[in-house]
This record gives sequence, C-alpha cells and structure tokens, in this order.
Amino acid sequence: MPKVLYLRLIEKKRNEIVVFLNMSKLRFGLIGQSLQHSFSQQFFNDFFLKNDLNGSYENLEFERIESLKSFFKEAVYNYNGLNVTIPYKAAVIPFLDQIDEEAKRIGAVNTIKVVSSKLIGYNTDVFGFRQCIKPFLTNKHEKAMVIGTGGASKAIAFVLKKIGLDVLFISRHIKDSNDVFTYEEVNNYMVDACKLVVNCTPVGSYPSINDEVFFPYEHLTEDHLVIDLIYNPSKTVFLEKSENHGAQILNGSSMLREQAMKSWQIWSQKD
Repeated sequence: MPKVLYLRLIEKKRNEIVVFLNMSKLRFGLIGQSLQHSFSQQFFNDFFLKNDLNGSYENLEFERIESLKSFFKEAVYNYNGLNVTIPYKAAVIPFLDQIDEEAKRIGAVNTIKVVSSKLIGYNTDVFGFRQCIKPFLTNKHEKAMVIGTGGASKAIAFVLKKIGLDVLFISRHIKDSNDVFTYEEVNNYMVDACKLVVNCTPVGSYPSINDEVFFPYEHLTEDHLVIDLIYNPSKTVFLEKSENHGAQILNGSSMLREQAMKSWQIWSQKD
C-alpha cells in the first residue's frame, strides 16, 4: 500500500475516533429563571467525575417561557437529558412530546429525557420528597400545610395525599378552592391541626437569604415538622424561626440528592 494512502487511512480512522468520542459525551442541563442558588450543576459534575463518566451539566437560564420553544427544537440534538426548576415545572409541559403518567397526574415536570429526538417528561420530585420524609413522619402528622401552589407544591401534595394526609395550600393569590388560603388567613387553629408544614416557595433562597415566609411561628410546637425545600442556605430564616419555636426542621438537601439520582436513573436507562 502506498505510504500516502496509508497515512490518509490513519487520519480517517483518527477522525472517526474523535467523532465517536464527541458523540459519546453525555450532556445535561438545568432549566430555570435564576439559578444562582442551585447546587445541581456541581452535584452532577462531581458525580460524573467520581464515576469516570464523560458527561457535563450546565445551568440554562431563561428569563421568559417563550424562549424555551426555540431552545427545545435544538435541545433534542444537543442534550441527553434536562432538569427543570422554578418557575417552569408546569409551563414546559406543552413543549414536550410525551409525559410520564405520574407526571401527568401531578401536572409538573422536573426531568426531561431525550429519546429519538423526542422530549419525554417525568417528575422525580415525588420520589425525592417521599424518600426524605420517610424517617420523620409519625402518627401525629395527619394534616399538612403546603406553602405555595407552583410546580414543586404539586409534587409535594401528590406524595402527602398518596400516604393519606389532608393538605391545605397557602398562596399569595386568592383562588376559588376550598383548600387554598391566603397567608393572612393562617391562624392558630390551622397551625395546630397541621403538624406538618412544607415551604415550596423560593422565598429565602440564595442570594435573598434574609427574606422569609409570612407565617405565625408562635403557634408552632415540638410536635411540628417544618420542611423547607430550599437547600441554599442550609437553614433559611423560615427554618430558623420555626426551630426557635420548638419545631423539628428539615431542609431540601436530601430531597435534592434523591431526586437527582432518580433523574440519572431515568436518563441512563436503556430504552
């Protein structure tokens, strides 16, 4: 074989290997509006490094939901999977090709898998929250107060109702529903009845760590379990004040880890 032809074959093979390596690189990202508070990027990139995986995870900030439509058209070719956070967990649904039955019942998606150029939506918040509260629930927790009515609260309420708890929602906006109340309507009777309180809003998250949820902390007792889905900071003003009034507290760090690994299980599962 002529030397020139031989060298060209080697170069062709080298290029094919480079293309293969680029194709095999796994690419993921988190969709949200403001992601300064998020640890997801660090969590997954550390996970890829620790497990010797050729993958990357990036933050994808979108100021408006309209920008996502054009992004998704390209995402099917550029990403293997995506996570979704506040405020787009419900808003992304119309852009997806398919939705898992559980996510459909919840009405919120936080995990998207790309399969054959199609976007399939899932909700791993349910799994993450269920896992993190298991060790803390007692027979005193018969009713729950869920603060917020966004995508995260839908998953939390889904879990609580499934295990038999009655749920009251607290919202800034008055809604035509028997189980939704404004912050101003929360009183000592409601707090006493709801021994589980879960904050599903971003109030108090980094960088606005001095902000707090409007809540009558004085009615909390040692029988209350107060959960804040925020994990940055590790103890929000809401949790600190709840703890000062005797309540047991839990932040969202364990839920983050559980739901993240569930997302990875979905992304890495062969179809």
